[in-house]
Amino acid sequence: MELESPSRMEPALPEPVSGELLDLVAELSSAAGAVDARLHPTSAAGLAEAVRMMNCYFSNLIEGHNTTPHEIEAAVANYIPNHGDRRNLLIEARAHIRLQREIDRQHAAGALPDPASPNFIRWLHREFYNGATADMLDVEGRFTMVPGEFRALPGEDVTVGRHQPPSASAVAAFMAHFETRYRLARLGAGSRLLAMAAAHHRLNYIHPFLDGNGRVSRLMSHAMGLQAGVGAHGLWSVSRGLARGLRSRREYKLMMDRADTPRQGDLDGRGNLSLSALQEFCAWFLTVCLDQVRFMSRLFALDALMPRLRIYAERRQWRPEAALLLERAMQQGEVSRGDATAITGLRERSARTLLGTMTGDGILGSVTPKGPVSLRFRIDAIEILFPGLFPET
Repeated sequence: MELESPSRMEPALPEPVSGELLDLVAELSSAAGAVDARLHPTSAAGLAEAVRMMNCYFSNLIEGHNTTPHEIEAAVANYIPNHGDRRNLLIEARAHIRLQREIDRQHAAGALPDPASPNFIRWLHREFYNGATADMLDVEGRFTMVPGEFRALPGEDVTVGRHQPPSASAVAAFMAHFETRYRLARLGAGSRLLAMAAAHHRLNYIHPFLDGNGRVSRLMSHAMGLQAGVGAHGLWSVSRGLARGLRSRREYKLMMDRADTPRQGDLDGRGNLSLSALQEFCAWFLTVCLDQVRFMSRLFALDALMPRLRIYAERRQWRPEAALLLERAMQQGEVSRGDATAITGLRERSARTLLGTMTGDGILGSVTPKGPVSLRFRIDAIEILFPGLFPET
């Protein structure tokens, strides 16, 4: 087999599919369907924005970039320093969240392209680096990366640890093969989840860009999860699971490296790479996803969230009626300002003052000054309402 043939990345899917993988596919599909079952769509949308910040945080952590949740929140609001070591990291954080928000929007509108298409993958890379500084596009002082462009020019060959990705001249052919093997439209429901897992490794195996491949692969996996029906409207994050692993934070890199293993004899499939290693990686990846879905499902369950809303109000030292407003906003998605009196049982002036205090805090907000209010999940609130979402900050 020629080293530069796209068949070098086979097997592309963990076939034959083991009973373990079939069970994981069924469990993940079932669990994802229950994450937002009782959430009002408006409340779910607010939670999805909090999850985007979490996804960004853990994706940065995988890259060795320790940006704090508060820094990420400030970056989203365009509070980015004009200079200094943190500037580029926060530009990346803002781009990540902006891009994931757009992926979610396109999916909700039924307009998301197939995530395995080279054009979509180029778009992810181009949009992630939209607004990047010159330093962010410099690769080891050797190349100036062009956002959205695959490696193609002589000299753009790379080595990643012990792995030698395809040469630059072969990347286009590998990516065409990648699309053929992982295009979701040709796959059944269960196979789409297996493709999501396998494609995550194989895209990094090809390493189509000079830099940014890990970030792009995680955003692609997010999009594939949405298209495969387990995205739960953006209410869970694959990056958190990959960064934490099941038992160790080292698992992600170890499992990715293990999946690079060449075929180990006649009983290890018929491709260039090890079938057993791919099966092991897919089982690990799907287990990580299932672990995260279950974690989010417990965290966002209304019977667990309502008491934490009351704790939030108590810590702010608001009058007890504040918890009633928070609970109603969670259940209904939004609350008319005029309903505050009836909900709290307070006199109109007292209810209006309390509502003003809560909107000033940021836990409630509205699109217009007099419009209905809904829950807003700022980092300070997230740390109380969703313990364990981020590490201790």
